[in-house]
Amino acid sequence: MPDNYTLVICEKPKAAMRIAYALAEIAPVKRAIAGVPYWEINRNGKKFIVVSAVGHLFGLAQKGKQEQEEKEKSKEWPVFDIEWKPQSGFARKYLNVISHFAKQASDFIVSCDYDIEGELIGFNVLRFLCKREDAKRMKFSTLTKPDLINFYENIREHIDFGQAYAGETRHYLDWFYGINLSRALMQAIKKAGTFKILSIGRVQGPALFLLVEKEKKIQEFKSEPYWNVFLLIKNKHELEVKYPKNIFKEKEAKSFEKLKGKKGEAETTKEEKNLIPWPPFDLTSLQIEIYKFFGLCPAQTLAIAQKLYLAGLISYPRTSSQKLPFTIGYKRILNKLDKVFHKLTAYVKRSKPVEGKKFDSAHPSIFPTGEQPKKLTQAEKQVYELIVKRFLSCFAEDALIEDKKIKVKVDDKEFSASGKKILKKGWLVVYPYKIEEKELPDIEGKVIVKDVRLEGKETQPPRRYSPASLVSELEKRSLGTKATRSTIVDTLYKRGYITGRQIQATKLGMNVALALEKNCPLILDEELTRKFEKEMERIQEEKSREKIIKKEKTVIDEAKQLLLKISEQFRKHELEIGKTLLTAHREMQDKQIKENTLCKCPTCQKGNLIMLRSRRGKRFAACDKYPECKTTFPLPQYGLIKVTDKHCKCGLPLLVLIRKSKPPWEFCMNPECYKKTETKIKKQKLKKRKKIKRKEGIKKK
Repeated sequence: MPDNYTLVICEKPKAAMRIAYALAEIAPVKRAIAGVPYWEINRNGKKFIVVSAVGHLFGLAQKGKQEQEEKEKSKEWPVFDIEWKPQSGFARKYLNVISHFAKQASDFIVSCDYDIEGELIGFNVLRFLCKREDAKRMKFSTLTKPDLINFYENIREHIDFGQAYAGETRHYLDWFYGINLSRALMQAIKKAGTFKILSIGRVQGPALFLLVEKEKKIQEFKSEPYWNVFLLIKNKHELEVKYPKNIFKEKEAKSFEKLKGKKGEAETTKEEKNLIPWPPFDLTSLQIEIYKFFGLCPAQTLAIAQKLYLAGLISYPRTSSQKLPFTIGYKRILNKLDKVFHKLTAYVKRSKPVEGKKFDSAHPSIFPTGEQPKKLTQAEKQVYELIVKRFLSCFAEDALIEDKKIKVKVDDKEFSASGKKILKKGWLVVYPYKIEEKELPDIEGKVIVKDVRLEGKETQPPRRYSPASLVSELEKRSLGTKATRSTIVDTLYKRGYITGRQIQATKLGMNVALALEKNCPLILDEELTRKFEKEMERIQEEKSREKIIKKEKTVIDEAKQLLLKISEQFRKHELEIGKTLLTAHREMQDKQIKENTLCKCPTCQKGNLIMLRSRRGKRFAACDKYPECKTTFPLPQYGLIKVTDKHCKCGLPLLVLIRKSKPPWEFCMNPECYKKTETKIKKQKLKKRKKIKRKEGIKKK
């Protein structure tokens, strides 16, 4: 090990590798201790050791050493006596390696992601492993070599204490609320008669309540009939025009039939409009667009974007900015992208990109670095290419749209029709934004009403949120952070509080929210959550370390007082809350059993075959009379399985497998029948391929 070296602390091994290769004057030497990699490099005559964490190496935990003590303490709430403790398991090796190198290091550089989580990871490593309170700080938004060298040469002398303490405050508040309130819920349902893992938190509570309120509105909604009125008018051309208002009385709607055969006056107006490109992606807009185009949930999008960032293909994804500063090097990126996306770069016309209003002081918007990808999965390719297209579209010309509106006046009633025509595509060639074109004839002067059409409809309930639109709504309401919102949505699914791609609150989710609203409304208070978010933003913006620490203490003390108030309310109604949760839990269990029951067990004829998952997550069918009956059948691992009314020759019911973008497949779960069906399908596919090859051969001749 070299003497007198600088220790560079990174957040993840891949980031550490890229930083080492970027800063090294000659190829870095990769070594490992107990399987943990580190890199030795030289730069400007100085020696560096580049090490990495694996995310958070320290987590908050209740004070106490013994496992039994921890189990006993898990029943207590509210608990405020907590401390930072080293993570166990896989992270322990990384802790030991950093601690080993910290002992002889002469200088330290924190090179974790530049956000509150990255700052906290670096700060905890510094103070708990390196026994230091400060270090130099590399701030970067991409992991490309030119940028990392530039960031190193403009290194900061201190870490960002505002970010570090804001991150610590967030962890304290999330622990206080998440752990204490989740313990309260689980103890309440336990006292009522069962065990069930439940959770609620500082942001999770208001997010769940938002969905439950929406569900209540949908359930209470009563549809109402209404009518749309259309006239078929004619002079040189024929066109159907619409009355702009919905009519809720049938008698009034039918009165429009008197207009048939009457004359009216038509007027056509045209307006050319410039359609400016959409601004570059921030994290939320990326998650929304990826869900819209490819159906990937926000958490999947974030995970893929993080992977692309670590591969040096895009900039840091956890950003709320819609700005592309000149310093990112537009020309260099565009020249690199031209090698792969030359058909799209041909439409680059602007010297400066279109930008949005949103600004993030830590990072610019998400943009491609221009580095060429090597191997990407289909999902990674979809995310990467959409980021590239959005970036390039910001440099393309405006689209030119012609808006045409036709107004027709008959008996003092005004009707209209509108259409759009693309005159110049501009950025629409680059980015897949669709505009429905509708050609309308120019109709001027006198017209006659040839026909009247009434279209009966019913009012529709409010639309449910999708995972992407929920993330967007949480952002609008300033609940959670850009990095945590998708995790909150995932947690609500995992707890069984919500279900479906069009999010529906389950019976359990409804009862959790309604029981808390009735007995402990502070847990669901959106304003309270938003207030704490603003307090943490103030900590982040503060420059004086003394004031930062003072503000952190004030916020934490306020959170403790509120939790004591909440616990007082909760304990008064604990049994009532527990009974409400138990009822919902049992209803959900019964529903799941019904949905997962396939048929009578063919072996014992006493039990039912039900769909189950093994500890490793594999799906199979088994008799519910186990261990008396050990009958099992294999099942397909992906897709929705439903029971049909048909039966196989072997006597078992036929099942249907429904998968995205594939036709439904009927099969029997009996392994022998299943194999025959698979063989038959393979033969059919082979025949189709042979037919296609024959046709192609004939065409070539």
